[in-house]
Amino acid sequence: MRWTLRPFPTLDRLRLRRAADRFAEHGWPVTPGAYLAGRRFTCDRAGCPTTGCHPADEHWERTASADRGRISRWWRRRPHAVLLATGHTFDALEVPASLGLRVLGATRLHAGLGSSQLRVRGPVAVTPTARWMFLVRPGDPLRPELEESLDVVRHGPGSWVPAPPTRLPEGPVRWMVAPHECRWRLPDSYAVQAMLVDALGAPRPALRALARQPSTLHNAA
Repeated sequence: MRWTLRPFPTLDRLRLRRAADRFAEHGWPVTPGAYLAGRRFTCDRAGCPTTGCHPADEHWERTASADRGRISRWWRRRPHAVLLATGHTFDALEVPASLGLRVLGATRLHAGLGSSQLRVRGPVAVTPTARWMFLVRPGDPLRPELEESLDVVRHGPGSWVPAPPTRLPEGPVRWMVAPHECRWRLPDSYAVQAMLVDALGAPRPALRALARQPSTLHNAA
């Protein structure tokens, strides 16, 4: 007899709630996202036309919270995606995987520089569609050099990013650098942006060398 493994919605819901609860424990505001049903997201809002990942609450900007009691109620019945509201505790710099690899490689090369590394080392989430999200201290706009790049997006006030272990149709969102690895510290935005600017000018051979370096993706929030 052949057995087919199926997802367990209750276990998924508990895992997502635990992740949201841990973010809240560290003061990171979260909001419940629509939940994945097959290959599309649904939010139970009548007439909602959005089938991609999106907030379940129409007024999510006002209701995003780090209140653990509220989080428990949100994840009581549905395996909601875990969305992190940006622009408050942190911003997110979203870049393509090729650029993310360059920056992470440069960060590792600076590992022996002591305190200077703390300015650029922080949590990095990766989506299954090869988008990297560097979480940084909030408030700083994009440098002019990055504003010209269509591949670089700053998520600030009024925006959000999906957080691990949220699952998208293509697969789960994962940590390339989990928050606990950097003790939940956030790097300086302009320091990370400076590395992005440098990486944009990095030659192709350097990128191929970084791509060959082993890395570990972390499922735990």
